[in-house]
Amino acid sequence: MALQSLCSVILCIYAILVLVFNNPTTVTAGDIVHDDDSAPKKPGCENNFVLVKVQTWVDGIEDAEFVGVGARFGTTIVSKEKNANQTHLTLSDPRDCCSPPKNKLAGDIIMVDRGHCKFTTKANVAQAAGASAVLIVNNQKELYKMVCDPDETNLDIHIPAIMLPQDAGTSLEKMLLNSSSVSVQLYSPRRPVVDIAEVFLWLMAVGTIVCASYWSAWSAREAAIEQDKLLKDACEEVPATKAISGSSVVDINTISAVLFVVIASCFLILIYKLMSLWFVKLLVVLFCMGGVEGLQTCIVALLSRWFKPAAGAFIKVPFFGALSYLTLAVSPFCMAFAIVWAVYRDRSFAWIGQDVLGIALIITVLQIVHVPNLKVGTVLLSCAFLYDIFWVFVSKKLFEESVMIVVAQGDRSGEDGIPMLLKIPRMFDPWGGYSIIGFGDILLPGLVIAFSLRYDWLAKKNLRTGYFMWAMFAYGLGLLITYMALNLMDGHGQPALLYIVPFTLGTFLTLGRKRGDLTILWTRGEPERACPHIKLESPLESNPDK
Repeated sequence: MALQSLCSVILCIYAILVLVFNNPTTVTAGDIVHDDDSAPKKPGCENNFVLVKVQTWVDGIEDAEFVGVGARFGTTIVSKEKNANQTHLTLSDPRDCCSPPKNKLAGDIIMVDRGHCKFTTKANVAQAAGASAVLIVNNQKELYKMVCDPDETNLDIHIPAIMLPQDAGTSLEKMLLNSSSVSVQLYSPRRPVVDIAEVFLWLMAVGTIVCASYWSAWSAREAAIEQDKLLKDACEEVPATKAISGSSVVDINTISAVLFVVIASCFLILIYKLMSLWFVKLLVVLFCMGGVEGLQTCIVALLSRWFKPAAGAFIKVPFFGALSYLTLAVSPFCMAFAIVWAVYRDRSFAWIGQDVLGIALIITVLQIVHVPNLKVGTVLLSCAFLYDIFWVFVSKKLFEESVMIVVAQGDRSGEDGIPMLLKIPRMFDPWGGYSIIGFGDILLPGLVIAFSLRYDWLAKKNLRTGYFMWAMFAYGLGLLITYMALNLMDGHGQPALLYIVPFTLGTFLTLGRKRGDLTILWTRGEPERACPHIKLESPLESNPDK
């Protein structure tokens, strides 16, 4: 078997494995990892948890900015920077602020360490000493939501209380020890309801499926035309998939669709348990390999129309088999592109290269992997629907955190997250960060949508009478509702397939049944095609005496 065909199979297997990352979410600086939303609210302890910006000035010169989270108790923090005052910062003595500070405070903001007493006790002590706000430094790198105990009564707190991560506290302490004056400004800007990044991400997802579907349908039609030519001399019942099988197309069956959940779940747990810096680097290498193969396939397919001689001339390369001259010319560029992205992937502009490689990989997989009928597509999407819900929501009960979101964000790796995602920076969000969507949220519905367009073209249906336009519309609507839910849930990760699958699959099944095509769609997956060259005579025509 030529290595080129082997690479295509490896690409399919690799791409199916990376489908485990399905949740769209918003990743921002200072994400709160501790979940205390279930803590009871009561008068004096009913604030919403909000991220707080802590801007610093050292000896009158603007310095670093840190991110904290406001407590359930205390006064609310102003949202506009212009309404926030610069206030002198001082270090508590004793550091835990469980007893009255030795130094008198005249409206200063006091910084204290977490531990040895309740959060509300620290706030009450700081308020009694004359502090205007209290910054409580966590003993871990993450942010922590400060709540009240159910039996607490002393909640007459009239100063803001903010939790800071451990590294921010360390930096602020160095500023206080190495300078004569440190002042801070506290404000909590509101996040926009919709960021334009989500609009572009929606367009990227929809556009990727449209391009891949048309390429897949065009290839299927070309294969059908070739099949008709082969039937010119002898008309036999030959399924269209036979003609396509020589072009390295992989058909998913029902068993493999069910096994998808098992394989994907095992792979997800493996990443969750092994999540570290070295493991993320391994995923980066794998992503680059798949991205190079995908980018090369897409570019060669596009350039083949203008450079037909180079695309049609082949040379035998050791270990790679027969390669076209065009492929040899394109490959170095694709490898260089992936290497440059891998080297500079921590830079602010690296998301562009990641999206280019990711989109090329998705389009290539949708070209290689096919759903043969609606039955397989229904099983695949139904399994993925349950898989997505389990690993985003139910896994919290078993692992005390959402496994899918932890893996997608790379919380345990020290990195910004795994590369098997499309991402765009949030442009008008004062908290920055990225809007992301997993490959699986595009690939899995894309397999069924690409199947719908292949069926339409083989059945000679136009956009209005076919299924592709309606399936595409349903997918876009499902993804739109996903982002609406994401914003309503205040940025908490949502399983996109929870919304996409019912819309896409429900529309396809309902429309097929209404039009009377459901049986063919469910079983054959393609319209019946009569022999184009030989007209079979009926028994009466062949024997007129009967």
